[in-house]
Amino acid sequence: MPFAEIGPIAVHFPERLETNADLQSQFPNWDLELIEQKTGISQRYIAAPEETASDLAVQASRKLFEQNAIDPQEIDFVLLCTQTPDYPLPTTACLIQDRLGLRTDCGALDFNLGCSGYVYGLSLADGLIQSGAARNVLLLTAETYSKYIDAEDRSLRTIFGDAAAATLIRAVEQPTLGAFQFGTDGSGADTLLVADGGARPADQAIRPRHRKRWKSRLYMDGPSLLSFTVVAVPKVIDDILAQAGRTPDDIDLYLMHQATRKMLEQLQTRLGLDEDRLPIRLENYGNTVSCTLPILISELREEGRIKPGTESLLIGFGVGWSWAGCTWRETWQPT
Repeated sequence: MPFAEIGPIAVHFPERLETNADLQSQFPNWDLELIEQKTGISQRYIAAPEETASDLAVQASRKLFEQNAIDPQEIDFVLLCTQTPDYPLPTTACLIQDRLGLRTDCGALDFNLGCSGYVYGLSLADGLIQSGAARNVLLLTAETYSKYIDAEDRSLRTIFGDAAAATLIRAVEQPTLGAFQFGTDGSGADTLLVADGGARPADQAIRPRHRKRWKSRLYMDGPSLLSFTVVAVPKVIDDILAQAGRTPDDIDLYLMHQATRKMLEQLQTRLGLDEDRLPIRLENYGNTVSCTLPILISELREEGRIKPGTESLLIGFGVGWSWAGCTWRETWQPT
């Protein structure tokens, strides 16, 4: 029976780099030093006005193919996680299939899950491979949240960055992913949302949980998200470990969605972990939503922190509210 392996990952960022120094020059009254202490973010990449999620995803995919000598014709399925699709329809993954020149008997679909999306994508790819429907899955995450954010929005502009990541999920003979756990609490939908642009009439749209302070289409209630996270994440970790028959000491790395430094430090304290085991790596990219986990994995692989045999938990959480996690044993080695 085949199983899914997290193979090579390629990351792509837009050309425009926006630093906190740039924002300080533009908005002298913003306390960027204090903001950076809380968020842990000193810069982020911003998509150009004409640049979309599919553009970023295509660039990441081409990097993946070129850097790892992957024949695009070997791809059996494209999974794209994005909350900023090019169009309401058609499916953005279908556009990417055409632009990459993939086979026409290749499956392609979008799914919208934001911060938990990478783990959900791994579970979908794992299911496709275990069922025999695919052997090579191109898992893409691509986000351009900046398009939802007003230029004067101090709370959101300093946090979110744009990016894409392409991961090859391929069939192997031994299991590497397991103990998947998922959670959903739609009562938190009013804490992180874009309420316009869909089919729901404006007068029936979900209302932000509190007064909206900025003109951004995107609304975020940070304190409520923090409260949700510090309760949901420890529980899902306990559930994963119980299902896997493991103890916390069996896990080398706890790889979390990179939301903000403050949130991750709260989790470190709650779980009794230091930064060696629960890394924080968002200073140079910001919160890139569904892309944070593959970016983190790629960076830690390059540093030699993740190598064959490393045992990790992967945890995504946020918008929805939605959360997901699984165990992962690294087996991939660059050729």
